Amino acid sequence: AVPGCVFTCVIRAISQPPTESDTYTECTDGYQWDPQTQHCKDINECETIPEACKGEMKCFNHYGGYLCLPRSASVIPAPDPPSQPGTNLESTAREPFNPCPLGYEPQGDSCVDVNECERDEHDCQPSQQCINTPGAFTCQCPEGYRKVGTECIDIDECRYRYCQHRCVNVPGSFSCQCEPGFQLAGNNRSCIDVNECDMGAPCQQRCYNTYGTFLCRCDQGYELGPDGFACNDIDECSYSSYLCQFQCVNEPGKFSCQCPEGYQLLGTRLCQDINECETGEHQCTEGQTCVNIHGASQCVDTNRCQSPYVQVSDNRCVCPVTKPACRDLPFSIVQRYMSITSERSVPSDIFQIQATSVYPGAYNTFRIRSGDHDGDFYIRQINNISAMLVLARAVTGPQEYTLDLEMVSVNPLLSYQTSSALRLSIYVGPYAF
Repeated sequence: AVPGCVFTCVIRAISQPPTESDTYTECTDGYQWDPQTQHCKDINECETIPEACKGEMKCFNHYGGYLCLPRSASVIPAPDPPSQPGTNLESTAREPFNPCPLGYEPQGDSCVDVNECERDEHDCQPSQQCINTPGAFTCQCPEGYRKVGTECIDIDECRYRYCQHRCVNVPGSFSCQCEPGFQLAGNNRSCIDVNECDMGAPCQQRCYNTYGTFLCRCDQGYELGPDGFACNDIDECSYSSYLCQFQCVNEPGKFSCQCPEGYQLLGTRLCQDINECETGEHQCTEGQTCVNIHGASQCVDTNRCQSPYVQVSDNRCVCPVTKPACRDLPFSIVQRYMSITSERSVPSDIFQIQATSVYPGAYNTFRIRSGDHDGDFYIRQINNISAMLVLARAVTGPQEYTLDLEMVSVNPLLSYQTSSALRLSIYVGPYAF
């Protein structure tokens, strides 16, 4: 090493010409004798010494020796020393001595830094930025890249799990993406739930936000369609025939029950007969009596007594015994009216006959005198003074029966027999209610 020199010193070997008194040839350290040129020749230690410089240092050969300098350093080559005949090497310095360290240059009595970036005395890649440092320079990669050797390699930020859901690496940067139903938060990394219900979710009726998605629901009387958004009306009437007593009418989101003419809705499903005789919705005249029947009303004459009977009171006719025509006829006939529903379960007790006058020692029997042409009814006697009219077969209306129910009274002690009749008009309604 040469005293006073730092990294940027240029070392020059000084060659002494041989004297006439020398009897042998000798070269200084770092040189070897070249018999062809009869001069001392510099040895390139960077080639002859294995691993002359360790680590990140670079070997620079110079006359008579070598230097280990940083890879970013540069050495100003010196011209070859003069070759003169003789046994010793002699050289003189041809360039001014630089007393400043590498990367500096003298300016007056001081050393100033050399800006290699401004002088374009650097080896940075086009994609790199040259940054001047005291005595040297560095090559800096753009943001999102790291330096490997002299090259800039993209940093895969997705390896560090910066994103909550999905990360997409791009050259020099990255971007975060969220799963459907989420959106990026203000930090561009976290994902927050999206309230689709507030953002126009395609639910037709009701929308419920859930974490990451939403659900559509329908109002009562509707069901969710296959697409999960539309609400279709439920036809409740198609599910059961027992929802309404008469007729079920489907409506959007609900259903309603309707009753036939002459009936009114009782509650929401049942039908109740309208008593037109009480409401005044009938067409009976003053000489007629209004009789309410299922689903309608019937106007009957107030006096329905036919000869030889005469009317003695409302609904009661008497056949005088003084009239020969009354001999084989019941003494009295009482008019009664009733209405029953269609398809009534049978046998069914529908009307009870009760004797109004009872004579001591008399025996009473009951029978259907007329009107039961098809055997739809029969009499079941309960005791001596009463009997029950029974419906034997199911009947369907609308139709009307007029039955003469006769009670025959026999008194054997007095050898006396008489009879009375109850003329019962039965109206069978058109429905089973």
